[in-house]
Amino acid sequence: MTKAPADRGPVPPPDISRITDHLFISAFPEAEHAETIRALNVRLILSMPLQKPHHQVRMAPVKWLHLRTVDSPLTPMPISVLRRGVEAALPVIDDGHGVLVHCLAGVHRSVAMACCILIGMGYSAEAAMTLVEEKREVADPRVWYIRRRIEKFERSWRKRHG
Repeated sequence: MTKAPADRGPVPPPDISRITDHLFISAFPEAEHAETIRALNVRLILSMPLQKPHHQVRMAPVKWLHLRTVDSPLTPMPISVLRRGVEAALPVIDDGHGVLVHCLAGVHRSVAMACCILIGMGYSAEAAMTLVEEKREVADPRVWYIRRRIEKFERSWRKRHG
């Protein structure tokens, strides 16, 4: 792993994308990613797929939250699951630590969750999707069924939090 400018810490490997200083998206993390994840100051992993990542990835000081969802237009991600992830992530980010969101490929579910976290941080849905697209080449937040979830989450979040 190479060093970034002093204020940003280590540069993540190619399949871990830094969205903000404290928010990362990746594909399914393997055991060999555990050290890298810790080096990025990640203290919370939001895991979106049905299966659990390797136990080495889930070891302290990293907390792990399993938000089991499927990537299907026929089974939309529940807004309550997205809210649960955002509510877990925001305090970690506020404390200056990192949050890693992953699914299998880092294209849809993790991207939706990252966009929702950004909405919780004050971004609009449009600004969140644009930022994620800029920072993660494979991200696809605008596929219709993912975009709808992000936009619905934004309406729900704004209604609750102003």
